[in-house]
Amino acid sequence: MTDIAALHRSILTLDSHIDIPWPASEADDPFTESARRRVDLPKMLRGGLRAGCFAAYIPQGSRDAAGYAAASDRALAMLDAIAAMGASRGGIAARLCTSSAQIQAAFAAGVIAIVPAVENGHAIGADLGMLAQLRAKGARYMTMTHNGHNALADSAVPRRDLGDGETLHGGLSPFGREAITEMNRLGMLVDVSHLSRQSMLQAAMHSTTPVVATHSCVRALCDHPRNLDDTQLDALRDTEGLIQITAMPSFLRPKPDSAPASGKTQAAGKHQASAKQQASIGDFVDHLDYVVQRIGVAHAGISSDFDGGGAVAGWSNAGESEAVTAELVRRGYGHAEIAAFWGGNFLRLLRRAERAAEPS
Repeated sequence: MTDIAALHRSILTLDSHIDIPWPASEADDPFTESARRRVDLPKMLRGGLRAGCFAAYIPQGSRDAAGYAAASDRALAMLDAIAAMGASRGGIAARLCTSSAQIQAAFAAGVIAIVPAVENGHAIGADLGMLAQLRAKGARYMTMTHNGHNALADSAVPRRDLGDGETLHGGLSPFGREAITEMNRLGMLVDVSHLSRQSMLQAAMHSTTPVVATHSCVRALCDHPRNLDDTQLDALRDTEGLIQITAMPSFLRPKPDSAPASGKTQAAGKHQASAKQQASIGDFVDHLDYVVQRIGVAHAGISSDFDGGGAVAGWSNAGESEAVTAELVRRGYGHAEIAAFWGGNFLRLLRRAERAAEPS
């Protein structure tokens, strides 16, 4: 019989998408157990979660100078807050990690790895130079859009309250293509979560390093505009990319007694619909199974979207992360496959991006 706890703690477990509270208060201290957060450092320690990509989430705002300035200021301030998590306090040791080698070194030292990221290319406004500033703050990936079209690309979920039509650019804008080229130069991964289907396929082809959907699910199992269909999954396989299945209930199971979700659905908040939706850890691994069967173990991974709407029965916070490993073992996956899902595949993409980056 497999010793689940020993297996879980023997591998580098990395959650590729976690949100942070913003603006943060004293009650949101990451070194203190908090009922307000699904992820804090005590929960990570208890759940054997050894690394997390913490995202500076930028809500979509106006596409003008004032909107761009506000978005950039917020992104830089949030990255500073994420970096501050990389410290030792109260018997918990965490370390800011901005490279794959640093993440692996933190794991070897028994230290939690804090990996910065940015969610929504609105953070750079119309200024390509902002990408270098984000990378200098440690950001390892940028999600090209959130809900709502921005200057870089069309979103999977247009924002009617911001005046969005179904499409703004017909996929990527010329500026979006420039941004991907600059991310490739800087060694940042291109996150295609939230992109429209056309934008995602264009991004996968334009990027010279493999792209990643850091928090998405499978459209064949749940017809939600945020999920990837079989053609998109095949594009990830063909470009050596990766989808990190996420614990967002509304992406995992169709709503009962309702029509499939549509790209016309308005979502002004981050994930308003998820609170009432029920899903289990079994539903989560069903999506991972589907990806494995269609495009292979090398193209599947794990994310939670905790504190951004993610949580399923059985994995409702970072302290319960071992349950994911237990379900994978129950499905028949072995050590090497589980290690690949939990961080190995994501680290491989980070290394690819680092090797392709121009020397600084």
